Amino acid sequence: MLEGSVQHTVASDGLTLAAVSAGDPTGPTIVFVHGYPDTKEVWYPLMEHLVSEFRVVAYDVRGAGASSAPRGPAAYGFDRLAADLDAVLEALAPGARVHLVGHDWGAIQGWEFATSERFDGRLASFTALAGPALGHVVAATREPLRRGRILAGLNRLRRSWYILPLLAPGGPTLAWRGLLSRDRWRQTLRLVERVPVDEDFPAPSVVADGLHGANLYRRNIPPRLLRPAALARARVPVQLIVPSGDRFISDSYYDAAERIAPGLRRRTVEGSHWAQRGRPRLVAHWVGEFAREVEAGPVRPGRRWRRGGGVEQLDGRLALVTGAGSGIGRAAARALAGHGARILLVDRDESSLVEVGESITDSRTLVCDVADPEAMQRMALEVLDSEGTPDVVLNNAGIAIAGGFLYTEAEDWRRIVDVNLLGVATGCRLFGRAMVLRGEGGHIVNTASAAAFMPSRSLPAYAATKAAVLMLSESLRSELVPFGIGVTAACPGVVATNITRATRYVGRSEEDQARLADYVTRLYTRRNFTPGRVAEEILKAIGEDRPVAVITPEAKLMRAISRVSPGLARRLAAYDALPV
Repeated sequence: MLEGSVQHTVASDGLTLAAVSAGDPTGPTIVFVHGYPDTKEVWYPLMEHLVSEFRVVAYDVRGAGASSAPRGPAAYGFDRLAADLDAVLEALAPGARVHLVGHDWGAIQGWEFATSERFDGRLASFTALAGPALGHVVAATREPLRRGRILAGLNRLRRSWYILPLLAPGGPTLAWRGLLSRDRWRQTLRLVERVPVDEDFPAPSVVADGLHGANLYRRNIPPRLLRPAALARARVPVQLIVPSGDRFISDSYYDAAERIAPGLRRRTVEGSHWAQRGRPRLVAHWVGEFAREVEAGPVRPGRRWRRGGGVEQLDGRLALVTGAGSGIGRAAARALAGHGARILLVDRDESSLVEVGESITDSRTLVCDVADPEAMQRMALEVLDSEGTPDVVLNNAGIAIAGGFLYTEAEDWRRIVDVNLLGVATGCRLFGRAMVLRGEGGHIVNTASAAAFMPSRSLPAYAATKAAVLMLSESLRSELVPFGIGVTAACPGVVATNITRATRYVGRSEEDQARLADYVTRLYTRRNFTPGRVAEEILKAIGEDRPVAVITPEAKLMRAISRVSPGLARRLAAYDALPV
C-alpha cells in the first residue's frame, strides 16, 4: 500500500475507474498509466520516491484491477482510453498541466495522447517506459517484410511472439485460464524476469485482467497493420526509458522515436521489462528530473551519446581530464577543446593548471589529488552540482616508479597503486555512476600503457598498475555497455612527457636517480612521439568506441608479442632497460 494515499472512484464513459493519489498537493502532478496485464499497484515502489515533491496519481485502466471491465474489443480503442484519461484529469487535476508516465500498453496509449491535439494544454510532458508508439512497431515490422527480408522481419517479431496468441480466437482464454494462473504468473515474473513480487503485484484478478486486457491488442493492432497511418509528431517533450534486458520489446521498435519527438530524451536502464519494480529509485529519479526540467522552462534538446558516433559529437560536450597540467593530459584537453568540448581540468599542481587553463577558452580548473578519495568525492560533487555530468572522462593522472621489485618498498607500492590504479578506479566509479544515473551515455578513457602488455624487471610496479588499469577498463566496458557508455584503455608507448623527470628510480642514490632521469628523458625526447599525437589517437578511439587504443609502433609490437609469443615476452623481460 502507498503510504498516505487516497483512493478515488472516477466516472468515465459509463464506467468507473479506480484511482489513487498521494504526495504534495502543491507540487506538479505526475499521472501514471500501467501496462498489460498490470494494475496501478505496479507503480507504488516508484511513486514512493516522488511523493515528497510531487502529487502522484495512478489509475486502473478499463478492464484492469478495480476498474470496470466492458465487454468486447470495441470498448478498448484509443478514443475510449483517451476519454478515461480525460476523466481522471478532470477529477484529480482539474485545470492543471500534468506529466504523463506510461509503461508497456500505458506507454503505447501515452504516445497516442502525446501526439493528439485533444490534450493540448493538459499534458506538460510524457515519459514512455518500455513502450514504443504502436505506429513505430507496425513500421518496424512491415519495413523488412516489404523489402522481401522475411528472416529480418521474423527476427524483429521474435520477442513479440505473445501478440499472435493474444490476437488468435480463444488464445487469451487458453493462456490465462489454461496455461497460466495467478501463482504461475508471479513465479514467471520472479524467476524469469527477476521482478520483485509482493502482494501488491500483480492484483488477485490477474487472470480476469489478462482476458479483458487482451482486447487492447485485438482492437488496436489489426487496424494499424492493415492501414498504417502517418506518424504524428509529439506535441510535448518526451522522455524514453528503454530497459536493456527487455524480453518482450525489440529495440528496433524505438528507431523512429526521434523522428516524431524532436529533442527526445532517451535513457537506458539495466534490467527487465518491469524496470519500475526492479529499479524504482533510478526510474523515479529520471521521471522527477524530467518533470522539474519541463517545469523550469525550455527542455534541453536530448543529445544522447552515440558509441562510435565520431568525434563530431564532442562539440558542445563536457569533458573532464585528470592529470591535465602536463603531458598527455594537457594535450588531450587541448585536443578535446579543439573539437568544441567544454573542458574541466583536474590536477594536483595548481600552477600548471592555471597555465593550461589560460590556453583553453572554455575551461575550468579544479585542484585535486586523484590519490585522495575524499578529495575526489568533493571534486565530483562540485562538478556534478555546478557543471552537470561530463560526457567524456579521461582518467589520465599517473606516476612512474622504476627499478627492481626487491628494491620497491611498501610505501612505493602504496603511492603508485593509489595514483595509477585507485585514482582511475575512483574516477570511473564517481563519474561512471553519474553517467548511468543521467541515462544519456558517455565515454570513459583510462590511460594505461604499453607496459601493461609485457613483463619487465625494470618496471614491475608501474607495469602491474597499468596492467590492472587495462583489465579494469575491459571489465568496466562490459558492465557499462547496456547504458550506452563506452570505455577505452589508452596504451601509449615511449612518449616525450615530463613523467620521465618525475620518475622515482628505486634502489639508486639521489645522484644516480638524477642521472637516470636525464638519460631516459633524452631517450624519450629523441624518440619524438609527442603527447599531441597521443591525444589525436585518444580522440579517434573515443569517436570509434575502441576498447583498447594501442598507440605508438613499439606499443603495437609489444602487444603482438604478448599475444603471439608469451615465451619471447618473458625472455625479453629479463633484459634490464636501465643502465647500470
